[in-house]
Amino acid sequence: MSSGKTKRKIRWSKLYSFACLRPVTAEHDPSQQLLGQPGFSRVVFCNEPLQHKAKPYKYPKNYVSTTKYNIVTFLPKALFEQFRRVANLYFLLAAALSITSLAPFTPVSLIAPLVFVVGVSMIKEAVEDWHRFLQDLNVNSRTVKAHVGDGKFIDRSWKQLSVGDVVKVNKNEYFPSDLLLLSSSYEDGISLLSAVRTPNPHLYTFVGNLELKNVSFPLCPATLLLRDSKLRNTDYIYGVVIFSGPDTKAVRNSTRSPSKRSRIERKMDLVIYLLFTMLLLISLVTASGFARFLKSEMVKWWYLSLEDDPFFNPSKPEVSGFLQFIRALILYGYLIPISLYVSIEVVKVLQAMLINKDIELYDEVTRKSVQTRTSNLNEELGQVGMILSDKTGTLTCNQMEFRKCSIAGISYGGDINEIDWAASKRMNVDVESYRFSTDEFETASQSCEMFEFSVGNISTERAVQGGLRHMQNSSAENSRISYVEEEAVIKGFTFRDDRLRNKKWIYRSNLSDVTMFFRVMALCHTGIPVEEDDQTHKLKYEAESPEEVSFLIAAQEFGFQFFRRSQSVMFLREFDPSTGNEVERKYKLLNLLEFCSSRKRMSVIVSNEEGQIFLLCKGADNIIFDRLAENGRTYQQATTLHLSNYAEDGFRTLAFAYRKLEVTEYEQWNSIFKVAKTTIGPEREEILEKASEMIEKDLILLGVAAVEDKLQKGVPECIDKLAQAGIKIWLLTGDKKETAINIGFACSLLRRDMKQFHLSLGRETATTNQLKAMKEDILNQLESFHKVKSEEGNKDAPLALVVDGKALEIALRSDVKDQFLQLAVNCASVICCRVSPKQKALITRLVKEHTGRTTLAIGDGANDVGMIQEADIGVGISGMEGMQAVMASDISLPQFRFLGRLLIVHGHWCYKRISKMILYFVYKNIAFGLTLFYYELYTRFAGEVLYDDWYMALFNVILTSLPVISLGVLEQDVSSEVCLQFPALYQQGQKNIYFTWKRILDITHLGAMTYTCIIWTVNCQIALIINHFTWIQHLFIWGSILIWYVFLLIYGALPPAYSQRGFQVLIEALGPAPLYWTVTLFVVVISLLPYFIHIIIQRSFYPLDDHVIQEMKYFRKDVADNQMWERERSNSIKMTQIGFSARVDARIRFLKEHLHQKKQLIYRSVTSSPIFKSLTSSPA
Repeated sequence: MSSGKTKRKIRWSKLYSFACLRPVTAEHDPSQQLLGQPGFSRVVFCNEPLQHKAKPYKYPKNYVSTTKYNIVTFLPKALFEQFRRVANLYFLLAAALSITSLAPFTPVSLIAPLVFVVGVSMIKEAVEDWHRFLQDLNVNSRTVKAHVGDGKFIDRSWKQLSVGDVVKVNKNEYFPSDLLLLSSSYEDGISLLSAVRTPNPHLYTFVGNLELKNVSFPLCPATLLLRDSKLRNTDYIYGVVIFSGPDTKAVRNSTRSPSKRSRIERKMDLVIYLLFTMLLLISLVTASGFARFLKSEMVKWWYLSLEDDPFFNPSKPEVSGFLQFIRALILYGYLIPISLYVSIEVVKVLQAMLINKDIELYDEVTRKSVQTRTSNLNEELGQVGMILSDKTGTLTCNQMEFRKCSIAGISYGGDINEIDWAASKRMNVDVESYRFSTDEFETASQSCEMFEFSVGNISTERAVQGGLRHMQNSSAENSRISYVEEEAVIKGFTFRDDRLRNKKWIYRSNLSDVTMFFRVMALCHTGIPVEEDDQTHKLKYEAESPEEVSFLIAAQEFGFQFFRRSQSVMFLREFDPSTGNEVERKYKLLNLLEFCSSRKRMSVIVSNEEGQIFLLCKGADNIIFDRLAENGRTYQQATTLHLSNYAEDGFRTLAFAYRKLEVTEYEQWNSIFKVAKTTIGPEREEILEKASEMIEKDLILLGVAAVEDKLQKGVPECIDKLAQAGIKIWLLTGDKKETAINIGFACSLLRRDMKQFHLSLGRETATTNQLKAMKEDILNQLESFHKVKSEEGNKDAPLALVVDGKALEIALRSDVKDQFLQLAVNCASVICCRVSPKQKALITRLVKEHTGRTTLAIGDGANDVGMIQEADIGVGISGMEGMQAVMASDISLPQFRFLGRLLIVHGHWCYKRISKMILYFVYKNIAFGLTLFYYELYTRFAGEVLYDDWYMALFNVILTSLPVISLGVLEQDVSSEVCLQFPALYQQGQKNIYFTWKRILDITHLGAMTYTCIIWTVNCQIALIINHFTWIQHLFIWGSILIWYVFLLIYGALPPAYSQRGFQVLIEALGPAPLYWTVTLFVVVISLLPYFIHIIIQRSFYPLDDHVIQEMKYFRKDVADNQMWERERSNSIKMTQIGFSARVDARIRFLKEHLHQKKQLIYRSVTSSPIFKSLTSSPA
């Protein structure tokens, strides 16, 4: 009930008409009884936001945050993140001990590096979170028109909105919160009460009721407009805020930004444990040696009065040994690379900057580029084993294109797809002509018409050839998706066949069927014309589905323009073949039998101007075929063959049929249908379905139409590269199964010869809704699938698993998931349809845990947020579905096609860079730390320090830091072009061959004996590691060595009070001594010789893939011997079971098999002919 008076009544005629908005009195409304109960406790006062300023109706503001930290939590949470790293924890302990007498170094030399390392890492975390805050600020500062009274609207930022606010959202604007749709126009003074369910994450469910003058109107999901969705097909709407900020469904489907760590970083902790164990061992050796030496030798040195020093007390060697153990832990602390973490942080930030600046990852259409929202996972990009992808907006544009059709058993639409083009190029045959010639179901007249197309129709031939030339000249373009020929491009209509275009369909042999096909296309829909082009007089349309829009555009192009409709009449401009003129005709709309997922068809019953009544029907081919009359199956066999070809091309298909009704039959049926429509109760749908079945029968098949759910540019090529890189791809979509399968074919996740397992609940099992029966059903299906897979002929055959949402819900339960995942991960392709957001996240988690592989989830909408955050790497597409996916992601991309370069190039580089960098750090720190241990052997474990404190501090910070940073940022084993030509190189990261324990232990050989030798050795070592040199690396490596000598010179020039043992050390002591330079050269050569021999042996006898490619590039084999280069590239391509290349290979096998069968048929025909027998039997 309203708390204020209603000034005017709502004009319900101006409300959108939803079937769920039927008046229900409060007494009989079951939801009213639930008001105030758990789950139904939210009351919203529409247009009265002041009512929500105080409890019990106070709800959160509309501010949304995706940051990890705030001002209060940053310091404790960031410190916790830093000291989760074992190295930092160790140095914190060492820094604490440095203020005691046990420390061999001054406190500043231990505390300063720790503060620097932790500080830099925290600053990096703060900067990344600041960018998230700025993105949040940008979203929260968006404005929307909000009502302030007296019919006035003002601009108000999203974050200032409250529950109860009435807002106006214009076309192509985002919804600022979860809105209840009120109307497309507004009357001042609306004051209503709306009771709805409490906030929950279920995107597709919504329960509530709208109260007006004690009358309750039930609300359904169709009235709910979700935050961050975009208004498209309406000029504007009015809505009231019912869920705000953290209560919105999109936000409730997300979680706080998780802290993700890469596999290498987690393994790096184990390396630190190993080094710490080594530290403990040599500290224990030092302490034991010192205690033994103190007891046996130093006890004789009475003149030193060692009893007064607790560190050297011969009477208590155990105590002194323990104290020496503590001192040794600090002394040998340089075995633990404290600067490793901060160096990696710096390197990752620089890597992220280079990725963001890659011009190849910039989309000129959207003017957006890749954005790495977190740089912690750069190397993880090079180890991805599984990709879980959304469909709509990620792989597809959600835009339908009319591509082909089959009318009266003849296929139209001349352009061949890229699979046939690639196969024909490799086989040197005309695949399209061959496809027509193998049609076993042609009649004589159909054969003539097909021959007319394949040979005689010059314009179509040129159109096809033009498309082929475009494909040949631009390998980066997907011709089936986006190529443009000389003719004008019509959005929604990319049909190319001059037999039907430009009104030439009037010359077809079965004109009546062609005319009726176009008429069904123009009348059987729920669309409306919305806009007319002044120049071309072509109309634009809006409809419930994009398929209907493409059909209306196609009908218009063929000469059947739907230009107006009322509640009961539809108007067409038809091209009359008999007169050659355009005529206007009106059709009375008698009944509309709506489409739904269970019916899989829709029908309209219309009467023409002559009073003839027709039922026009379109729907899924199997549904239509089941309802055909005996005399309506004339074209069924030929149409079935065309359906198979269209499905392989990845097109959505709908069959068209019609039936002429007698007046008496229609009137009898209509009376039954009216009773069914007025029925109220749970049985209403069942009665309506039975009534529809009575009339939707004895149909006459006209043909099928094929539309393409247009893929984004470059999607098939990207998937092909990813498949060759050894990455498995799963498709998770909320769409129906047929649509998901079509897209699977379109983007080459499926192919013709692939055996498909369809996991779904049986109709009887689903209707019983008993969990035990459903589990048994799923387990039985999984068991049968496993048996089929284990059969001898199917062990290496490509297999695909297609799962629907209800079956998936059962399959993911704890007692079924193991059998399901065991089958799924062994299939070449997995497609899950009708999947909820929660199921997407659950699948991602289970796949990650079950396979142990690095998982990447990619999506563009709010329903993808869960899986993006659950995956090891979450990628958001900054497309048309709002910013929720991007804001929850680790990396954002403008389009899916950029994922290939991101992984295969940048992922590969980052993995090898970080791996080499960590191995080098381990090497140089062990080399440096062991020199201290060797000196301790010389000093009888006395705990003496070999190097000056400043030498120690500068070693990691200045003298060896820049070369290793250049290695981590600029190193390339091969160029980006070679990475894309040899995607199999990516598998080095999946197999983790560059960061194994063997390589970690192999690289820890002995280093130099003195500090100068250390500087020379570690810098020369990195020169041996680097494959790709730039002037920056030369400057950093040799400049670091030069800096050491400059530092010695400057440091030695300081007064002895500051330089201590370093006073004039280079000028007076080291520089003039030939032994110094000789030992330096000798030690450096000896230290590097084992690694140098190792790389010679490996490259000569056991080369890796990248070594072979490097040699070929160095000797310019890619130019001088292109045949050899192409052979190696072909050999490197793994025999994948999905992707464009796999489909081409399968297509070639199919064509070769049929060509062989055709040759055998011709041979048998010739050899069995009487002429041949007479020739062969005649005497010579």
